[in-house]
Amino acid sequence: MTEPTQTTRRRPGRPPGKRPAAERETPYHHGSLRVALLEAAERILEKDGIQGLTLRAAAREAGVSHAAPMNHFGDLTGLLSDLAAVGFERFNAALTSAPSPDATPEERMSAIGRAYIVFARSHPGLFLLMFRGERLDLNRPALHQAVRAAFEVLSGAVGQRREEDIAPVLTLPQAAQIAASWSLVHGFAMLSLDGRFKPMLAKLPPGTDENALMAAIFAGFGHQGG
Repeated sequence: MTEPTQTTRRRPGRPPGKRPAAERETPYHHGSLRVALLEAAERILEKDGIQGLTLRAAAREAGVSHAAPMNHFGDLTGLLSDLAAVGFERFNAALTSAPSPDATPEERMSAIGRAYIVFARSHPGLFLLMFRGERLDLNRPALHQAVRAAFEVLSGAVGQRREEDIAPVLTLPQAAQIAASWSLVHGFAMLSLDGRFKPMLAKLPPGTDENALMAAIFAGFGHQGG
């Protein structure tokens, strides 16, 4: 008598050809499957961190075959890079919409800085991924364009404050001010995510939080040299 193969065995009580709902693949159109995989990857990222995000984990979370992510992104670097591109697109939208239309250059810089930090706090896993260059393929078109757009938001705000056009080739003073502004907001965001401000806040008057500290820092933008 021939031993049943792996494909013909089934658990007792399960009708032939039926799988539990959790094992059945969710039907998607080609375009929506890519979006669903990115959404699944983001959920894993925010819950388990980058170390928990694999192609198989994303497929499981989306309820599709293990081959689906590879078909859409090639490998894990592709998935991470496209997810980072999505993050940068949202990031750019947040930075661009933060200043009011009639904001002064100093108010614009402060509003963009606050939006930068709020985004990091609201999407910590995604934010950290976006700046993990060693895990990303920065030559992928979507990511390359999104990163460039984010830089242009920041450099444009600096240019407005300096009352200068920021050309493709920067002057050293322009580059220095862009780097200083970027270092300030990115450093604050990273320290905030790591909880490094807690000892300092404990020494301030009761009720003083990171938002108050952030506001005090950005209030100084108007007094910085140009």
